[in-house]
Amino acid sequence: MLCFPNCKINIGLYVTRKRADGYHDIETIFYPVQWRDVLELIPAQQTRLHTSGIAVAGNDQDNLVWKAYRLMQERFAGAIPGFDIYLHKIIPMGAGLGGGSADGAFMLRLINDHCKLNLTNDELAALALQLGSDCPFFIYNTPRFAAGRGEQMTEVPLDLSAYSIQIVRPHLHISTADAFAMIKPAAAAYDLRQLSRLPIGEWRANIGNDFEQPVFGKYHELAEIKQQLYDQGAVYASMSGSGSALFGIFNKDGRAEMKLKIPFDTYYQP
Repeated sequence: MLCFPNCKINIGLYVTRKRADGYHDIETIFYPVQWRDVLELIPAQQTRLHTSGIAVAGNDQDNLVWKAYRLMQERFAGAIPGFDIYLHKIIPMGAGLGGGSADGAFMLRLINDHCKLNLTNDELAALALQLGSDCPFFIYNTPRFAAGRGEQMTEVPLDLSAYSIQIVRPHLHISTADAFAMIKPAAAAYDLRQLSRLPIGEWRANIGNDFEQPVFGKYHELAEIKQQLYDQGAVYASMSGSGSALFGIFNKDGRAEMKLKIPFDTYYQP
């Protein structure tokens, strides 16, 4: 069985509170974008994880695909056979795009389908939450307003299919923990649940990403990328998550020709 885990972008991102458990409460909109990895399951006597594409740091046991397999094996003892798991990484890591979370969530979906477990999306999302706060989003994979740690989600009527989306990811790895350490939580500047009522031409003046100011202060190249996206016609541009990827939303078929002094990758969804 074969599937293609996709990434997400954050449209608006506010860090509203540091919690007693050490996590932070956020408010954001997760929006799916079709920059995708490749994940395949082939039945085998013994389960092994094979990775290709972008090098994956750490050992197999730390990979969310492996953790998803082990979670299903523990939850459904005797019902989950062995697999050769092939993961081809295309989505950049450490970029605020949720590629690892998508891989883990799609692994749960693949096993559910292959083993005919008949779990609902809500049941899969509850399992996905054990892998990470934003993993449940990729079970539903539709635009969602997210609160709490990102796991409290409500579907929102947001459709950007009339626009083009360009993601620019410089070769900078930004630690999520370090980015949160630079944030002073505050009330959200805009109620993102109302975003579909706000014309996209007004997004720039009304919504933002709380990580941008401190992260741009440390990595000036990111501010330059955002400005280039606007200079070349983006209707809205922002950093995704805690970075380092940024995205621009353009009128259909619009895109930016980036001129940067550092290596970068770019993805364009027409």
